[in-house]
Amino acid sequence: MDAILTWLVKVLLRLLQALPLRCVARLGRFGGTLAYWLDARHRRVAIKNLSHAFPEKSRSEILMLARENFRRIGENFTCAAKTAVMSGAELDKHLECHGVEKIFGPSDAQTPTSRIVAIGHFGNFELYARANTRPDLFQFATTYRALRQPALNQLWQLLRERSGCLYFERRLEGDAMRAALQNQRIILGLLADQHGGARGLRLEFFGRPCSTSPAPALMALRYRLPLFTAFIYRTSLAQWRLEVHGPVPTHENGRPRPPEKIMADINSAFETAVRRDPANWFWVHDRWKSAGRPPRLTDKLGKSGPIPIKTP
Repeated sequence: MDAILTWLVKVLLRLLQALPLRCVARLGRFGGTLAYWLDARHRRVAIKNLSHAFPEKSRSEILMLARENFRRIGENFTCAAKTAVMSGAELDKHLECHGVEKIFGPSDAQTPTSRIVAIGHFGNFELYARANTRPDLFQFATTYRALRQPALNQLWQLLRERSGCLYFERRLEGDAMRAALQNQRIILGLLADQHGGARGLRLEFFGRPCSTSPAPALMALRYRLPLFTAFIYRTSLAQWRLEVHGPVPTHENGRPRPPEKIMADINSAFETAVRRDPANWFWVHDRWKSAGRPPRLTDKLGKSGPIPIKTP
């Protein structure tokens, strides 16, 4: 079955990559519409989440947002398959980058200084890896969780790595990622907008407590690295805008800020981004599962060993 599934995915990818991007986007929106009506479980999750986040909206407005959200998700996934093989010059016609220069800033070539960027599932989020306008200064990197099907995982990773971005499997390659942070100039994007599991911080998002991954704050504090947020907005069919904000304060009066306060600032920035275009975010994920107990942050920051990273 794995071999058949991998073959089918290869065929689908080649078909999508052979079509113009706007055509691929329309096909994705059509697929998203079908998914809205066929996938009752995720439809209920999206409607529930939207209703809690926007209690001021009517039932019809919530349903309209949920349908558009499914269309956007379909568009994002099909477009990700196409944009992964597009050249930089081709992609420049579809992706605007604003504020990226904030991340680069002054950098001493003799003393590598990496950066941490808290990112989320906004728009075609695979485009984060394509936004490196200064590859001469920094290497982009991120973490991922391998798929259960080895052949399918290898296929998807080969597609992703065409971007030039480094990918670290978060459960197996933590040591390699930390070494790169300390010895190279890495811009590390960490997804921080999904349920953080049992090690997550119990923080508010849209006025409700949820488990939030502390990874961006912990990494920035341990290695004294600048911390930013970044979002990808859909501006029209197959058109996106990447915006970088920050830096997020990690120290105050010369002392480290508590990770809870740093991640509360990031949650606030994420909420602002969601409110700007509610259909642009990944509502089909249950962000508000039971929040886990706060991890022993002081111990993790004080140890010289690896920090267990729990990113969604």
